[in-house]
Amino acid sequence: MDARNLARFPFLREASEFVRSYGVSIQELLEGIAYEEARERGMARALDALEKGEVSNRPIATELDRVQEILSYPIARMLVSSVPDPFLIKRYALAEAVAMNGRLREESLEFIVQVAEQLDVRAVIVDGTLRIRFTDYLRFTSRIRSKEWKLVNNELFKGFVFLSKSKFCRVLQQALQDRLEEELPMEVNDQILISLREYWRKLKAMVETWRESFKAEDFGRASIVKFPPCMKRLVAMAQAGENLPHTGRFALTSFLNFIGLSSEDIMRLFSESPDFDPSKSRYQIEHITGEISGTEYTPPECSTMKSYGICFDADSLCRHPKVNHPLTYYRIKSRKRQDVEDAQEDKAEVKEESQD
Repeated sequence: MDARNLARFPFLREASEFVRSYGVSIQELLEGIAYEEARERGMARALDALEKGEVSNRPIATELDRVQEILSYPIARMLVSSVPDPFLIKRYALAEAVAMNGRLREESLEFIVQVAEQLDVRAVIVDGTLRIRFTDYLRFTSRIRSKEWKLVNNELFKGFVFLSKSKFCRVLQQALQDRLEEELPMEVNDQILISLREYWRKLKAMVETWRESFKAEDFGRASIVKFPPCMKRLVAMAQAGENLPHTGRFALTSFLNFIGLSSEDIMRLFSESPDFDPSKSRYQIEHITGEISGTEYTPPECSTMKSYGICFDADSLCRHPKVNHPLTYYRIKSRKRQDVEDAQEDKAEVKEESQD
């Protein structure tokens, strides 16, 4: 396989073989001036994951560009593993997988099947169409919640599912994402931590800033610190680019609507999903909020959330006899917080009067 393809798909086995045959030592890669560009590109891959959700295309016109791009991939993996943070790992795995998806769509069916084989996805080309083993299809589409991905909505013949090129690439995206999430964090020794210290410390600081933005006091016009654990988890999943189950989307959308968020605020939250479709998402959100249907749907109660499998991390307040609904939890938290704020204001006023 030529260096151009390896630069575009650096997770392939041949890329590792290329690095070994190139003869660069780990010390040269980590500290050598000749490979500073590879380190910068590796850092850029990790930052792209945080900021864009997709690894950007970079120049690979020259042989040197291609070599630096191939080497940037192991550097990025080292950096992500040096932090390490589950949120960053998920973001990075998603970003590499989304980038691969876009690039694969430009390739021939034969090349796509070669990549599929390396991702343990069994597929064949018959009469110019891609077919994937149905067991692999089920394995890699279980996290994709759109109805069009249900097995009953796809053509199945002799154990193989017929897929368009774009849908097949989407399956491979999930396969790569799953693999990277399993492989990372990799072990990093002191040499890696010391040599790449400037990079991974910056990356760690950015991750902390990013995570803090999710814990901010205000989420739209609502305080996220008052959210019940189930809704906090669904928000975190959405912001991490995970595909929420349909029941989770409905529960979160109806909850956010009831506590005062606009449809635009809710749209922005779901825009991180790799399968985000603006027009479809807008329709679904506006249907749930009543802007289209005329019926404003109420969030599911706790017993329903449990039956859906989306009741997460229940705390002591969740177990209180009076709490049987996510909105009840939110209202109790809101009252408690207001009581604390009122007490703080009273204390401040008393202090001012005593000083007078």
